Amino acid sequence: MHTELTKISDTKVKLVIKATSEDLATYKNQVLAKLAKQVKLPGFRNGKAPIAMVEKNVDQNLLQTEFLDLAMTELYSKAAASEKIRPFSRPEVTVKKFVPFSTLDFDIVTEVIGKVKLADYKKIKLAKAKSEVKAKDVNDVIDSLKVRVAEKKEVDRPAKKTDEVWIDFKGVDMKDQPISGADGKDYPLVIGSNTFIPGFEDNVIGLKSGDEKTFTLTFPKDYGVKALADKKVKFTVNIKKVQEVTEPKLDDEFAAKVGPFQTLKDLKVDIKKQLGIEKQNEVDKQYANELVEKITGKSTVAIPNVMIEQQAEHNLEEFKRNLTYRGQTFDEFLKSEDTTEDKYKAEVLAPQAEKQVKTSLILAEIADAENLQISSEELEIRIQILKGQYQDPQMQAELDKPENRQDIASRMLTEKVLVKLEQYASIK
Repeated sequence: MHTELTKISDTKVKLVIKATSEDLATYKNQVLAKLAKQVKLPGFRNGKAPIAMVEKNVDQNLLQTEFLDLAMTELYSKAAASEKIRPFSRPEVTVKKFVPFSTLDFDIVTEVIGKVKLADYKKIKLAKAKSEVKAKDVNDVIDSLKVRVAEKKEVDRPAKKTDEVWIDFKGVDMKDQPISGADGKDYPLVIGSNTFIPGFEDNVIGLKSGDEKTFTLTFPKDYGVKALADKKVKFTVNIKKVQEVTEPKLDDEFAAKVGPFQTLKDLKVDIKKQLGIEKQNEVDKQYANELVEKITGKSTVAIPNVMIEQQAEHNLEEFKRNLTYRGQTFDEFLKSEDTTEDKYKAEVLAPQAEKQVKTSLILAEIADAENLQISSEELEIRIQILKGQYQDPQMQAELDKPENRQDIASRMLTEKVLVKLEQYASIK
């Protein structure tokens, strides 16, 4: 086989491939051996007839089609490996010359992953922050537990601070147009919890069951939903019931009520331990993200646009599914963010996808450089552990699908790369 590579751009190449007669003879025999099982000849068992007789009796169009498919696939794969390119998209194939079964010249144009230039990741250092659980963190959890197990008694009086009111509410703009996400039914609100925007809970104080009140509030300038930030919204609230909340006394009896604890001290120790694990996980995750960002920021790779587009499309579909789970449509989301689909794709999804793809390629390159791999034994152990976390046989079966096994192996390899990077980055 003779190959010639022409670089069209950083992410697109043209391969000129000319097969040798020896290559073609091999592929022809492979195809005839396959087709022999379909040809029935007198005096021979199925698949046992001589290749020469099979060739004379087989459909010639089928023979040439199967031959070209096998030959071009195999030659393309060998040419890509020989030229050290990493094709990504479906190739454009042009047959220049074909003489059955002695000559085959064809061209291929394909998108490729460009050259990766790694940063000197072994010399990149990064200090890891220490996780700390403060007394306030523990007290916040205890306060939440107190609310959860508090006694609640419905009362026929105006609501006051610390009461829990059940409300229906609806928000509209200054043109009386409904606002997505600014309404709710049978919502339990503890007055003083500050779970709503500033001023909302104050307007509920003094209302009784059956009361209705309309009031206007301005959302904070830094509010998470862009379309609502610094905007005036008119709320109408209906009080369904008012409950007086009596929090329990903070003692050993309280500890036994919220969990398998004999004393309040035992409860606090357990809360501190669990918070410590959560905070350490957050620190570890943040550290890994910062380290990878430092490395990818100093590394370069030419990425095919089609690769970014596919990742962006995947992200969009996943985002839409998550919105559905939250009871919101994509159109409602776009309206709440005061944007359009094209604008959201260009400003959010495309940059996000490019960063994800670049990170993935950089980490894969480091895995190769460090000769890191996932053995079949390691993968099997991880899958068995995951199966143990699911009781549903259907979910367990999903883990055995090739695409899911590959995804798990990829995640495991990333874990190994991150461990290696942290070893290099640690400051002693």
